[in-house]
Amino acid sequence: MQQTNRGNYRTKETLAQQFWHSCFGKLTILAGIIAVLFVIGHLTIPDEETMMAEMDDNIRQCIEANDSIKNDWIDDAVNNIGYIFTTADSIPHQEIIDNFNKYNKLEYYRHSFYATTLLHNNFKPEGIRVGIGIFGVVIPTVNFNDFLFRLGPMHRGYDQKVIFQSTTTSGENWSNNPELGL
Repeated sequence: MQQTNRGNYRTKETLAQQFWHSCFGKLTILAGIIAVLFVIGHLTIPDEETMMAEMDDNIRQCIEANDSIKNDWIDDAVNNIGYIFTTADSIPHQEIIDNFNKYNKLEYYRHSFYATTLLHNNFKPEGIRVGIGIFGVVIPTVNFNDFLFRLGPMHRGYDQKVIFQSTTTSGENWSNNPELGL
């Protein structure tokens, strides 16, 4: 005859094992790991000098690599990952670097757990992110198409009169319409 242990609610697990196997325990441990990562992230944010030096090198590498055929966004992503571990082989023509510095401006922003670098120019006056610094590493997100190297007229003839058809399909005459300023 077998005896059953109906009134005994004890288990053979220790308190730590019970905590680990509970949902609350797993959430608490996950929150602790995330908190430790946030503290490490906050302590290892690259400073402005490091971030700007790395971004200068990454931009030079991007200018240097631009002579190859661009197929899609994955090329830029692979190049940007490679920029983390390498430095520019050669310095591009000084004229190109001078034009880049003349028409583009890099700004450093420090956040709570990471830093970003934004590129401002006439095409992107609000700025576009070209680098992220986290855990002491600067990760570039540069794209050659975001750079501005010269200024010139984008479209000519904005001061010319707009020529409309003399009549519309409904027969209305637009040629001397005062609402259009013609």
